[in-house]
Amino acid sequence: MKLTEKDSEVLKRKGITEVKLEEQLTMLKNGFPYLKIDSAVTPGHGLTVASPELVKQSEEMWRKYLAGGAKVMKMVPASGAASRMFKDLFAFLNGKSDKPDNDFMKKFFGNIEKFAFFPRLNFLCLQIHGYSIDSLMKAGRYKDIIDILLTKAGMNYGKLPKALLEFHKEMGGSRTPLQEHLAEGAQYASGKDGKVHLHFTVSSEHVPLVESKLEEIKAVMEHAYGVEYDITLSVQKPSTDTVASNMDGTPYRENGEFFFRPGGHGALIENLNDLDADVIFIKNIDNLVPDALRLPTITYKMVLGGILVGVKAKINSYCERLAKGIPSDDEMAKMLEFLRGKLCITHDKADTMSREELHDYLFSKLNRPTRVCGMVKNEGEPGGGPFLAYNPDGTVSPQILESSQINPDDKTAQKLLKEATHFNPVDLAVCIKDFNGKKFNLPDYVDKATGFISIKSREGVEIKALELPGLWNGAMSDWNTVMVEIPVETFNPVKTVNDLLRPTHQPGEN
Repeated sequence: MKLTEKDSEVLKRKGITEVKLEEQLTMLKNGFPYLKIDSAVTPGHGLTVASPELVKQSEEMWRKYLAGGAKVMKMVPASGAASRMFKDLFAFLNGKSDKPDNDFMKKFFGNIEKFAFFPRLNFLCLQIHGYSIDSLMKAGRYKDIIDILLTKAGMNYGKLPKALLEFHKEMGGSRTPLQEHLAEGAQYASGKDGKVHLHFTVSSEHVPLVESKLEEIKAVMEHAYGVEYDITLSVQKPSTDTVASNMDGTPYRENGEFFFRPGGHGALIENLNDLDADVIFIKNIDNLVPDALRLPTITYKMVLGGILVGVKAKINSYCERLAKGIPSDDEMAKMLEFLRGKLCITHDKADTMSREELHDYLFSKLNRPTRVCGMVKNEGEPGGGPFLAYNPDGTVSPQILESSQINPDDKTAQKLLKEATHFNPVDLAVCIKDFNGKKFNLPDYVDKATGFISIKSREGVEIKALELPGLWNGAMSDWNTVMVEIPVETFNPVKTVNDLLRPTHQPGEN
């Protein structure tokens, strides 16, 4: 494809090469292959179920690791507005009915005083309309209440990031997800020096708002938890945006320019790659609970961290030995058993490899980024599932897959999909350094063939949008992976505003 001068300027501005552009257009035109599954990961088959002894042992190992001076960080993807959280409220505001006409809206208004944002919303209703929420509801003015909650006329919750919404009540006020993540980090990621390192990825338009909130709460939270916070922010890089195409695969243009979209959360592998810590915890912005209900979360964060530290220590010792030359047959047999038993990586030709081939195979598989992934029992919540899947090099290894990556016409694959008992709630502890303490270059471990294409409508025109391999899916495809069952109490996402009415977000209701 011949580029115009304007095309070249756009690519240069975004930091996208012509080769990458052609690569993306080819993907949009040809699509992505489905992944071949060997089996679902289940308890005893790729999934570790933590016994009380393992929980205790892992907690102790984690505390010892922190006491040793390791640098631990917590990374929270917090980009984007909370508009999807209020989808039902927007539909009501823009709909014909002036009164709650479905179960969702009836539940919202019937429990409105339970929301942490109620006091402020009520104050603004009084200030703007001269009536309380109760009086407005009695007068049938429900839309006036929603308008103040969602739009610039009031609280503007429809445009704010989830990080800045009032989620939980506390004595004398409320807490946002930003505050809850600071509190959580203090309880399992405080280093020997008393510092808690946190990193939030945010949308560029929200950076000033988030910085302002952090300025307001940081000293108060430090005093409350007896720690010192080191907080950094980053935005998704323009170079990770993806070009959109027409349905025939040709570039879609607006005003004569290529139209680029954010490449999805998989783009954040670049942000993760810029961080420097010995262990990094990754968790979504909306998966949290108040202080009173956080004990299971703290316990199992330490479990994930302790298991990671133990696995990584073993990997490092093996890599150090392999780096010195070819070990004895007995040593390599132990390493191969570790690869198969602990990391669940298999290769049907491993037993017939020469000593040199086995050495190279072991080193290439062990000397990679490592992650321990928490898995909860699937009780109907959406999320990527754990499977043992085939890789391009012929190995089988644990992967977190989305249903869109599995062939809907393959009856065997669909049967395995239904047999999956767990899913990943985005609860990970990762190590991104090698046995010498040198950082891996994380983009080298992305499986580019695991992205997916979605169909979007743009000003009445159907276009193809390219999603990069997901951060905890294909972006970590070539990582060493250990999967651990964690209790469902540790998974408390807020996908809709009414999720805030669940007992886990209403501690006074328990």
